[in-house]
Amino acid sequence: MAGESQHLVADAAARIFADLAEPSAINRAENGGWKEPLWRALGDAGLTLAWVPEALGGSGASLADGFAVLGVAGRFALAVPLAETLAAGWLLACAGLEAPLTPMTLAPVRPRDRVAADADGKLSGRAGGVPFAQDCRHIAVLADGGERPVIALVEIKDCRLSEGRNLAGDAMNVVTFDRAKPLRSAPVPGGFGRSHLLLMGSTIRSVATAGALEAILALSLAYARQRVAFERPIGKFQAVQQNLARLAGEVAAALAAAGSAADAIAQAAAFDEAVFLEAASAKIRVAEAAAEGAAIAHQVFGAIGFTREHMLHRFTLRMLSWRDDFGSESYWAAELGRHVARRGADEFWPLVAAR
Repeated sequence: MAGESQHLVADAAARIFADLAEPSAINRAENGGWKEPLWRALGDAGLTLAWVPEALGGSGASLADGFAVLGVAGRFALAVPLAETLAAGWLLACAGLEAPLTPMTLAPVRPRDRVAADADGKLSGRAGGVPFAQDCRHIAVLADGGERPVIALVEIKDCRLSEGRNLAGDAMNVVTFDRAKPLRSAPVPGGFGRSHLLLMGSTIRSVATAGALEAILALSLAYARQRVAFERPIGKFQAVQQNLARLAGEVAAALAAAGSAADAIAQAAAFDEAVFLEAASAKIRVAEAAAEGAAIAHQVFGAIGFTREHMLHRFTLRMLSWRDDFGSESYWAAELGRHVARRGADEFWPLVAAR
């Protein structure tokens, strides 16, 4: 039944995206007028607050359902804060806080950034690389508190934003909290910390990136069949076939790693060692696949793939941008190495074989 539920939710999301966020149509759009109808449709379908329990104003969908939606969103190179709103709703729900119906983002998304809550509950600190901050009305924040961390909901207008864009041109801001007063806040449950947010965010990005890789593989295969050079489709040339095979391998690896991490989180009762190993490994492997896959796809398309008129960049630039969110692959490689080193040499093979 769980698998059937995921298919139903993913199919519903795909229909909305196909009607209102088809990549080639969005790429030709001269303004962002398509965003409001899309967001309204997503909200009406209950997808924006899928990870918020019904008692807190959400849809009460499972984590697996939400990950299925994010995979579809990746296949459409979605340029609205759906992933961020889902994650923000999940973060607020972890502290039993009600989520607003408006677009949300969350912070911090960089491992070294810190936000602190003072004795009055007001927030101070700085968070860089916050996705879509200027396009959202609220931000969910994990802040250092006195005895334990605090999760808070803050209005964006109560923060200072610096203008910024990622490689794909999506808003990405530095958010400064200067004794910002939350709308509501609560201490986090026992054991919940910064690493849990980073692991969840990394898995969200891995799932979306794997979806985007699926899309560029389909685009590359179709183009190789259509594009003719020297009186033959370029897909008939051995060099192009080899590149497409390499791309298919990267896509398969990304889907396997991201899917395994999503399943681990969806089925786990807590963010234990298994979740850490799966999520960290997925972020490393999927980020590597994004870099390799983007390069191969652009080789297949040649010069046309680099133009703004062609939609390939909507996928490749977003994938490359997502690599840095919630910890880059180098960050997680170092964390994974430290974890293995702490376990000792005798534990290495059992640790690997158990996965």
